[in-house]
Amino acid sequence: MTDLMEPKTNFPSINGVLTPSLNQHHHSGTDITSVSITQQFASTQLNFVDLEFDESTKSLWLYMKSDGRPCFSPELLDELAQSQAVMKRLFETYQPADTCPIRFKVVASRIPGVYNLGGDLNLFIQLIREGNRDKLHAYAVACIDVVYRNAVSSHLPIITIGMVQGDALGGGFETALSCDVIIAERQAKFGLPEVLFNLFPGMGAYSFLSRMVEGRVAEKMLMSGRLYTAEELHEMGIVHEVVEEGEGPRAVQQYIIKNARKHIAHSAIYRAGRTVQPVTYQELIDVVEIWVDAALSLTDQDLKKMERLTKAQDRLGAPAVRKQAF
Repeated sequence: MTDLMEPKTNFPSINGVLTPSLNQHHHSGTDITSVSITQQFASTQLNFVDLEFDESTKSLWLYMKSDGRPCFSPELLDELAQSQAVMKRLFETYQPADTCPIRFKVVASRIPGVYNLGGDLNLFIQLIREGNRDKLHAYAVACIDVVYRNAVSSHLPIITIGMVQGDALGGGFETALSCDVIIAERQAKFGLPEVLFNLFPGMGAYSFLSRMVEGRVAEKMLMSGRLYTAEELHEMGIVHEVVEEGEGPRAVQQYIIKNARKHIAHSAIYRAGRTVQPVTYQELIDVVEIWVDAALSLTDQDLKKMERLTKAQDRLGAPAVRKQAF
């Protein structure tokens, strides 16, 4: 099992992600810092992730995209891992000239009304029916690899901000929970629907929630399958700020500007928090093992419920699914 406590050996190579011109700098021995960090991020070639860097605030904005159901497909997971590799490599490359070249990372979505709908249910159904434990386990590990790196900020002094402008379900909610700060627009909904088809969210939800709220409350959230409003989660202390529809980017920018001078203190506090109440990689792996066992125990009736939810999301989109599935 890969040990992500040694992150340098786990990130995919930056080569093949950058444009040819920047790869030439990388291979030729030319000082890569002759190209601005903004240009480096802008030259990253990905299909399901956009990376934008704001040099004025030293903030990286990562936007998830989709050409189908907005879930964590293997392709999206792979590109999220690549984007984490690029961020870490560029941070270390530019660090000699700047002690903290990237201060904030914003995790957002390009999809109107949707942050992310969670796991790739079509893939789940296929692998469960095949009884393919190895591939189901590999998918789950790919999920927690990405979530864990985000939760520990890739072991860098970077503050992560989840900007949620639409529905965050299952793994989408877990991704937001792995951020240091969550800023959500009022219309956004959060939920863990897995219990509706007799499963549970196994990629970090229990670990993150149990460190934010009392254990019984976290358990209830996993077992209810209900949707929560941004305002409800704000009252529970899970969401840090709720803003009106369309105000998310401005609110995040204001948060960054307001807290820029306190970056050293805030990033240190978040790192200290991860020391006092750590979510370890091994803990996430242990939960994944339980999740895989549970998934492979699902009945055909459970899988049919999963299929109905997937078809409803494909056909109608997340907002309409609320009325049917919840």
